[in-house]
Amino acid sequence: MIPERKLLVSRRSLLRFGAIGVGSLLLAGCDDAVSENPRILSFIDKASVLTYRAQRLILPRDKLAPEFSESDIAPQFRANGSTSPSDPAYRALAAANFVDWRLMVDGLVDKPLKLSLADLRALPASTQITRHDCVEGWSCIGKWTGTPLSEVLNRAGVKPQARFVVFHCADRFQDDGVPDDFEPGESDSGNSGGVPYYESIDFVDAYHPQTLLAYELNDQTLPIAYGAPLRLRLGRQLGYKMAKYVMRIELVSSFARMGGGNGGYWEDLGYQWYAGI
Repeated sequence: MIPERKLLVSRRSLLRFGAIGVGSLLLAGCDDAVSENPRILSFIDKASVLTYRAQRLILPRDKLAPEFSESDIAPQFRANGSTSPSDPAYRALAAANFVDWRLMVDGLVDKPLKLSLADLRALPASTQITRHDCVEGWSCIGKWTGTPLSEVLNRAGVKPQARFVVFHCADRFQDDGVPDDFEPGESDSGNSGGVPYYESIDFVDAYHPQTLLAYELNDQTLPIAYGAPLRLRLGRQLGYKMAKYVMRIELVSSFARMGGGNGGYWEDLGYQWYAGI
């Protein structure tokens, strides 16, 4: 996805640029004074590009994130972001144990798909014990089982002009970045307002062997607080990239006209599109 070019920098320089990019990302996510400073934002944007290029140049495309043992699994995995979407259609699906839920796969594909949970479970599965790293600074290790995203993409067929995979979700957020279900008194109101959550990745990450459409956590059916019935798991990026409550996967050539044009809900609020670790 990145134009081939010769970068006249050493391996050590690339790693140093990568460290700057990640540090800037953390500042952008955790400090309003920093994230609202135009000069710092400009620097962060440039550092983010360098981080992306550095990782793509240095790391093999199939480089794995660390995996852990059963004994490393956290006694309680911390839930991030939304924990109970207020969208009425989602609530109706949840009330019926997602029997009628279908994952739509469309956009720049040869064969649009509509997959039930049973359909996904019938595909080859993968299990991993990996660490979730949050932009807020905490981490947690859990055991995830699901369908490799590559299995779904291969069945849909990717058109040559497709460059990104976009995940459309059931949860909605207020304009200030607060999930609707975090609003006091509204978690059970059925309110479906707010901005729909979405995320996107490129095909390097889409076909990475640790990229899962997860439907189980710690050998149990994925609970609602963790993204039921399906969530994205990425081994090599920060937690906000791992979309929960996935309803539709769309393949696109550009996300410029989607949301705020930055490739994701949090990215539209100033976070970096590439959150590699």
